[in-house]
Amino acid sequence: MTLRDGTLKTNRLPARRPPGGVSRREKGRRARAPFSLFPLPAFVVACGLLFAGCATWYQRSAAFHSAVYAGDFEAASRALDKSKSQARKKNRILYYMNKGYVEFTRGRARESNEALETAERLAEAYRREALNEAAAIVSNPEARPYRPEDFEVIMINFYKAMNYLRLPDMEGALVEARKINIKLNALNDKYPDHKNRYQRDAFAHLLMGLIYDAAGDDNNAFIAYRNAYEVYRSDYTALFGIPAPRQLQRDLLRSAYRNGFTVELQEYEREFGLKYTPPATSDGELLFFWLNGFGPVKEEQSLHFILQPRGGSVVFYNEALGLSFPFAWSGSAAHPGVLSVAFPRYAERPPAYVSGHVATATGETYPLEIVENINEIALKTLHDRMLREFSTTLLRLAVKKSAEHVARKQNEWAGLAVSILNSATEHADTRNWQTLPYAIFYARVPLPAGDNEITLQCVPRAGLPAVERLRLTGDGRGTRFYLFQTMK
Repeated sequence: MTLRDGTLKTNRLPARRPPGGVSRREKGRRARAPFSLFPLPAFVVACGLLFAGCATWYQRSAAFHSAVYAGDFEAASRALDKSKSQARKKNRILYYMNKGYVEFTRGRARESNEALETAERLAEAYRREALNEAAAIVSNPEARPYRPEDFEVIMINFYKAMNYLRLPDMEGALVEARKINIKLNALNDKYPDHKNRYQRDAFAHLLMGLIYDAAGDDNNAFIAYRNAYEVYRSDYTALFGIPAPRQLQRDLLRSAYRNGFTVELQEYEREFGLKYTPPATSDGELLFFWLNGFGPVKEEQSLHFILQPRGGSVVFYNEALGLSFPFAWSGSAAHPGVLSVAFPRYAERPPAYVSGHVATATGETYPLEIVENINEIALKTLHDRMLREFSTTLLRLAVKKSAEHVARKQNEWAGLAVSILNSATEHADTRNWQTLPYAIFYARVPLPAGDNEITLQCVPRAGLPAVERLRLTGDGRGTRFYLFQTMK
């Protein structure tokens, strides 16, 4: 029965009461069991709505991603604007990151940067905000605004820098390069105990070097190239299987020569096994970036913990992972049992192509070297973050179980209701920036004045290579940046 104010009342027969009053028995029952009047049918409906929201973020934004994979960015833009889930405040940063990407692919550099600038501001604001943590503890992590992974924040500035280079606005691109440097320094300070393997981004340093180099700032270009080389050598080779690109080594030699750093030049020549020879003539160049495929998407996994009472505390124990987390437990002793906790994990989307090269009309071939494996960085970053956040996640479960324990003491139906609600709200946060590429490759290619035919050849895992012929105009001087993305 629905009352006029929209509340629901049960079909249970009320206890006999005096006219115009409430019996003392019912008053006592209401005081002891505040959940006992919650109607079970309504609760089942509510839980149905909660379970309907169990789809991953990728599934909830399927229309948008289908349009992106088809290369129909007009349709992707419309799907993005129509998506109610992305427009919500807690998901706004993902909306603006995706909006920035779509406008980028449509060649609308200014509109793209407006969206990415908003995403960057939101990321900084969310980093300082802790007001949503309580909601996440009692429900699930998707109750709070999405906080980008560290590498996603860096990629915002990558796309912004590329937009400025398109305009062209070299000073704007340099500003983004400096922002990347500031963020990388903050990233180093964020994990002083080295609990996160992704603390330095070699590609970000390389990008800074390329931009400074194109702007004629030889000193800063050398510093950025040197930093990039050190990170590739010390971090990326071991963690992500990416050695320092050969082109980076050549650029480092050239920048050392231009700065007159004779000692450094000779040291790097011995280390690289290369001898630098200044070119006889100066001509324009093309920096060709290949964005290959798409990075992973988050899905949900369940980890099982044994609940072990131990004196005045309870221990969550997972034998397979060797994890043990004790929590204080008030009230009567907890009962042993097995509990499931939801965590996110990445599902890879291996691209169709594994390597590639670009060739000029004269037949010269330049291999595309991998400079960033976003897929590998994402996998390791999430793994490290989950290890740091195990205690917070289990605290959320402990709070839920405590609420269930209290409700069950008051009323068995109330305990069941809270138990079902806890299960329905135990979900992992499966949001992530899902239009980032799987990996980024690059090559430096001569670009003489006039029309140039550049051939891109992508080698698949099986079958014949895919060939794309591009016509690019060179002005005979300076550096032109060009990006090409394969959508599968």
